[in-house]
Amino acid sequence: MAAITSIMRAHQLFLARANDTLRPFDLTYSRYEVLAWLVWQSDDGSLSLKDLSEFLQVTPATITKAIDRLEGARLVRRVPHPHDARTTLARITARGRRVVGQATDALNRDVFEAVSLSDEEMHDLFRLLLKVRVDAGDFVELLDDDIPSVGAR
Repeated sequence: MAAITSIMRAHQLFLARANDTLRPFDLTYSRYEVLAWLVWQSDDGSLSLKDLSEFLQVTPATITKAIDRLEGARLVRRVPHPHDARTTLARITARGRRVVGQATDALNRDVFEAVSLSDEEMHDLFRLLLKVRVDAGDFVELLDDDIPSVGAR
């Protein structure tokens, strides 16, 4: 119980720090994740709303709300799928790319690199939590070559 409760509390602390860091960009961590997926997981900066929902493991309604807010801020726009009229894509705008780049720099500096654990401790923590995530079906088990090396946060 103590270990799981500590993980849950650490999540709250990290999420609060991330949201504080993203506030100047008018983003929450949830909306940041949508932008990041659009940049990192697609060649042209667009993904279907269904894919985003699956990647982020949230409901379609949650994605719709996030896209509404991001579209209102001119960070993404909805576009029709070129080959499937039933599918809507979210495409990141040039402004969205600038914002997510700046936000990523801030998160790296103020959240991801500001953890009071050594590189080796971070690596150990990642490997331990990876077991839990693989058992839950988050993704298939990674080979040692696929696991970020010590120092990669």
